[in-house]
Amino acid sequence: MPAESLGAARLPVEPVGRRRLLGDAARLLMRAAAPERGQLWRGVAWLLLAAALEALGPAIGKLLIDRYLLPHNAQLLEIGGLLLGALVAGMAASWLRYGQLVRLAGLAMRSVQRVREEVYRHVLRLPMGFFDRAITGQLVSRVTNDTEAVKTLYVQVLFVMLDSLIVLAGTSVAMLWLDWRLMLIVATLLPAVALIVTAYQRLSAPAVVRNRELRSDLNAQMAESIAGMQVLQASNATGRFREHFAGVNEAHYRARQGELRANAWLLRPMLDVLNVVLIAVLIAVFGLRSHGGALGAVQVGILYAFMNYISRIVEPLTQITMQFSLLQQAMVGAARVQALLKEVETPKAADHGRVTEGAIAIERLDFAYQPGHPVLHGLNLRIAPGSFHGIVGHTGSGKTTLLSLLLRFYPAPPGAIRIDGTPVEAIGEDHFRASVGVVPQEPFLLAANARENIAMGRSLTREQIEAAARAAHIHDFLAGLEQGYDTQLGEGGARLSVGQKQLVAIARALAGEPRILFLDEATSHIDSETEQVVQRALAELRGRVTIVAIAHRLSTVRAADRIVVLNHGRIAELGTHAELMAVEGGLYQRLYLLQQLEEGEEGGAIAAAS
Repeated sequence: MPAESLGAARLPVEPVGRRRLLGDAARLLMRAAAPERGQLWRGVAWLLLAAALEALGPAIGKLLIDRYLLPHNAQLLEIGGLLLGALVAGMAASWLRYGQLVRLAGLAMRSVQRVREEVYRHVLRLPMGFFDRAITGQLVSRVTNDTEAVKTLYVQVLFVMLDSLIVLAGTSVAMLWLDWRLMLIVATLLPAVALIVTAYQRLSAPAVVRNRELRSDLNAQMAESIAGMQVLQASNATGRFREHFAGVNEAHYRARQGELRANAWLLRPMLDVLNVVLIAVLIAVFGLRSHGGALGAVQVGILYAFMNYISRIVEPLTQITMQFSLLQQAMVGAARVQALLKEVETPKAADHGRVTEGAIAIERLDFAYQPGHPVLHGLNLRIAPGSFHGIVGHTGSGKTTLLSLLLRFYPAPPGAIRIDGTPVEAIGEDHFRASVGVVPQEPFLLAANARENIAMGRSLTREQIEAAARAAHIHDFLAGLEQGYDTQLGEGGARLSVGQKQLVAIARALAGEPRILFLDEATSHIDSETEQVVQRALAELRGRVTIVAIAHRLSTVRAADRIVVLNHGRIAELGTHAELMAVEGGLYQRLYLLQQLEEGEEGGAIAAAS
């Protein structure tokens, strides 16, 4: 089953080449390490010193062989000093490497922490339009898995490759000092390694990118399936989703296999072959030179040193080439993080005004999600402070769009919406959110206790929380739980009914003592008894808080001061319930009668209309 058939949309990542991927990774690294740049340079200095100390070992061995062993020069004190020096240098190099590992690993983990917080902070500031196209599982994967690319780049790629390059440079200098002619033979290894790395990148890069994408798709489907498990089981769709997941998983397996085959052929085995060939050539050249009398017995130590140095060169080269697999993955992960960070945040308001009374003025409001496809057409509306306005209309009439603009989830045309005379876009974000409460259609509850769900991270006192719960008529229920307000409500408020969840959401909205309260079809999923509780709560707020309620169930706004009827993005009718019901054949009357008919109360609706 194709991935697209079950909604496997993917967060946008522009196609980029290897140079662009490397640039994104480098920028992410520099930004993450900026606060601890000194630590990084100290770690590099320790690596240089460790490499220099390690390079002394074979040189000391050469000296022992050429000066003391072959000439049978038994100077025990000098031999002991050289051996002690080699031991001290080796121990010092090991200690430096340990310190470097601890230092740089800590730096890497702190960098990951900073990047992850930066990404999360950025996501919280993205406009709602981004989340309209985002897939939750893929977004979570970027915030968690892809930010690990920073640590991979540090610990398993950058530091290993840097360490290997330093060892390679130190060893090359030592060999050049001992015998530059033999050093040229060893240098022939480098072009061969470059060819291997180039071939590996070309073969493995597509598989690595595909692997990352498919892993993100797996996370997305898992999150989506868990969130909609009730619907999946009720519609008997579990088998289809299982087959789709298996198909994506199989594609992920094939991508991993392609990557592993490239690793198996081109990394360790090929370098081991080059190592053996190089040693054989080195011994042959050395033998020929010795047989021709070009070398004396005294220079056998050079052969010993070069044999050691070759192993020290091949191992760093092996480590460098083996890191390219991780480097490919890390670069893709870093590019995905960079793509997310490049998403434009919601513009920060200028903070030139305050919400004082809660008066709302809408003037010539036009809006379109996409150019050429307008949703709202020239809306004009004034909402007095402390009044109760209902907004109704058929599906697609523009109700939710209007509410989203009032809540600044999408940018309205400048000056089209004013609160207390100030353009809504000019009111500071913190003040605006503190002055406006919202009750969504689907109540969102944390996996926390009742007190935390009402406070929602705000510094509210116990009295404020309980006062808000009383205003929402949910205090008695919460206080009667086994641990009162400290009772855990379960994930998504699993311990509560739909109506109780909505009352908790209303209490949360009221806890901040807002001047304006928006309700987005807050009674569409609750029973009639709970709806009456909500209506009582709204009635108690009238005159003190400006209330704007988007309503599918028209009984919720029947008592509103004015009801706005939208039709295809325009205000079709405006008035009280009685005034609108008096319009024979009017849109509101038809909606109301149809809804009453659906609820089996046709007679009551006709009586109310008359």
